[in-house]
Amino acid sequence: MLACTRRFMFQIPIIALLVTSGLVAAAEDYHVEKDVMVPMRDGVRLATDIYRPMVDGKPSEERLPVILSRLPYNKNGAKSRGAYYATHGYVYVAQDTRGRYASEGVWHMLTDDGPDGVDCAAWIGKQPWSDGQIGMIGTSYFGGTQHAMALAGAPELKTVIPVDAMANMGRQSLRNAGAFELRFWNWIFLNASNGSRAGQDPGTKEVLKEMADQRHAYLQELPTRRGMTPLRLAPEYEDWLISAMENGPNDEFWEQNNIVDAPHKYKDIPVYLVSGWYDSWGGNNTATFMALRPEIKGPVYMIMGPWIHGQQSGYAHGQVSFGKQAAIADQWAWRREWYDHWLKGIDNSVGKADPFKTPVRIFVMGTGDGGKDEKGRLQHGGYWRSELDWPLERTQYTDFYLQPDGGLATEKPADEEAVTQYDFDPKNPVPNIGGNISSANDIMVQGAWDQKGGSHIWNFKNPIPLSARSDVLVFQTEPLTEDLEVTGELEVRLFASSSAVDTDFTAKLIDVYPPSADWPGGFDLNIADGIVRARFRESLKKEVLMTPGETYEFTIKMYPTSNVFKKGHRIRVDISSSNFPRFDVNPNTGEPLNRHRRTVVATQTIHHDATRPSRIILPVIPAE
Repeated sequence: MLACTRRFMFQIPIIALLVTSGLVAAAEDYHVEKDVMVPMRDGVRLATDIYRPMVDGKPSEERLPVILSRLPYNKNGAKSRGAYYATHGYVYVAQDTRGRYASEGVWHMLTDDGPDGVDCAAWIGKQPWSDGQIGMIGTSYFGGTQHAMALAGAPELKTVIPVDAMANMGRQSLRNAGAFELRFWNWIFLNASNGSRAGQDPGTKEVLKEMADQRHAYLQELPTRRGMTPLRLAPEYEDWLISAMENGPNDEFWEQNNIVDAPHKYKDIPVYLVSGWYDSWGGNNTATFMALRPEIKGPVYMIMGPWIHGQQSGYAHGQVSFGKQAAIADQWAWRREWYDHWLKGIDNSVGKADPFKTPVRIFVMGTGDGGKDEKGRLQHGGYWRSELDWPLERTQYTDFYLQPDGGLATEKPADEEAVTQYDFDPKNPVPNIGGNISSANDIMVQGAWDQKGGSHIWNFKNPIPLSARSDVLVFQTEPLTEDLEVTGELEVRLFASSSAVDTDFTAKLIDVYPPSADWPGGFDLNIADGIVRARFRESLKKEVLMTPGETYEFTIKMYPTSNVFKKGHRIRVDISSSNFPRFDVNPNTGEPLNRHRRTVVATQTIHHDATRPSRIILPVIPAE
């Protein structure tokens, strides 16, 4: 085996990646024990694979630290990780979570993964090949199982690296300010037949697969009702989905992995949080960092790249390239550096060199030349920068006000009264084009896109810009006279009223490229977006309907970003009331969530005057 460098490698040719990441490890270098059934406290057994180093043709008898993945996506797919860590001085353990693939029991969304994780860790700690120390690894759902184990306080757990991890689900990224992110509707429709109890029967699996194949049609018939679709054949999946879509408040239903509201429950261990500016859990990654950093000694580190979900080894997403320097080419070696330090006590680059030199590592987007690369993608570019904290201490929070004439400026409007109105028809929602999305399979595109329809958008196939729609209000600056860096958390404060008792308001931040030889029509690049469901305007804990015609102030929390708006570009904010199928569509009727039978067209009034100054608050970073 070739030894793997401990440097954080952003650029490595593909052949080098295959070697240094251990993907070509010979079978004789490690031993795999498959389908060990590990008992939980209630007698349910979870299927577990164990990868160990080979020494002199036999599995090593040495007690070693363990790298653990607890995942719902089939442990058999963890072979490359297992081979890598088993050939680099660790035991690697992969376990199917409860009710998934080869494990017994009934699946529930993360709620079993705290106690199951504790039981799994206790079992590992008693094995002759374990030194009693566990580091966890995994992305998305099995980033969430890391958080679940840390919140449950498993004694053997010594460090975690949650990537794009499920957390704070009632706040943002699953329930998002009261709206439901339909990517998890999509996840359920896809996974009800894959790896589920119901999918073990061939006939049932075929019916559920047919349902999954018709997702576009089912999306147009929302809400999904209990017992009214083939999803009833996978009852635990139907029960969770319908319950989640009916449960808007950030209450006990969403308690599992709620780190923001209970950081004191998190075990005091070293934590490295990983996510991207275009990932569905990006906002929760920064929120988790801000919650844990002052609460535990950790240490707590965070890296944010220009990535979509689970694509840290990539540098181009959607229609945009951020440059090859954006990619983490070797996905296992940099983690091993972390594990070597905290599980083996090795004095290495942790705390001394990037990406471990400072607690925060961010990719600042937007410094490319704006041309086309060899594949026709916008060269938005960017560079890496190390920071001491998040948000950045030198941030200058700057109000950019919506102007009566469609402008966006730092001067507050002088008009005593100014409004813009539009009609929001739930039967004709604004289509989603990119953004912070995962589980997008076939219903959405992820990441950075020109805000223009086309064949790639199933519900907006005509090649026209979103700005052409009458239900999208556009507010933009004059062309910038100098570069402007925006790095941090984003909020829109919107003064608005509606003819409805409940509705939604959405906001999207866009980097407007001017026309050029490569882009004769310019390029409207989505940077961040957000939503608020009006009944949750006062609190995420309690629903309060509106009085039609009364003006309220709404806070739209967008996803965080780091982007340089270059000289000659415009900063643009789009205001509307839907972004489908990123979010479920509000019927405007005020009926209980996911139980409506009617829709009504709502007339929306946006105020942008001296006494009701709607605005976006941008975290501006002064030029050095």
